[in-house]
This record gives sequence, C-alpha cells and structure tokens, in this order.
Amino acid sequence: MEMTTATRQEVLGLYRSIFRLARKWQATSGQMEDTIREKQYILNEARTLFRKNKNLTDTDLIKQCIDECTARIEIGLHYKIPYPRPIHLPPMGLTPLRGRGLRSQEKLRKLSKPVYLRSHDEVS
Repeated sequence: MEMTTATRQEVLGLYRSIFRLARKWQATSGQMEDTIREKQYILNEARTLFRKNKNLTDTDLIKQCIDECTARIEIGLHYKIPYPRPIHLPPMGLTPLRGRGLRSQEKLRKLSKPVYLRSHDEVS
C-alpha cells in the first residue's frame, strides 16, 4: 500500500504546523533560556519522530501517527507545555482480576496508554 496524496499533504501540513508552533513558542516561565530549550525540544522531537516514521506504508499505522501528532499539538497548546503529559498509574492499580498477575497488569497498562504517549517511550 502506498501513502495517498491526501495523507501525504496532511502529514506535511502537520510537520509545517509543528515548525510554526516552535517558532512562536513562549515558555510559561517567561525565561528566555526555557523558551529556547522548549523550542529545541519541539523541533528535535518532531524531526526524530517524522524521520522514524517516514517509511511507514500501513495506512492504519499512518493514521495512528497522525492522531498522535494532532493530540500532542493540541495538548501542548492547551497546557502550554511541549512535553507529553505523564500518566500516573500505580504498578498494580488497574482492575484486579482473580488469578491475574504482573504480566496481565503490564498488558492492561500498555492498552491504557493514551494516544499522545505511544511513541514517547521509544524516543526518550
């Protein structure tokens, strides 16, 4: 399967919007050093993830990456932080099922991970 022209345009549009966002970004602390550091993080994260995923051909995976990118942009703009928001789940805090151990908990944790954190562990 090949990436369609519409999908390609959507991906390139997201890439451009991330760079526009980085250019206009201001740290909430107001410190110039923080602003520069956060702008650099946004640019490095975008470059790394887009290069990592440039050879994807599966339309479902491409759609997941587009959804993750969109979610991370929206969360960054809403919370005014460039970093992914962490999730806080206690190690054995998901639904306890009788006879289920650590392996099932790890599977549940993986399934419960928000869309905007899918690639964060792979890159960080």
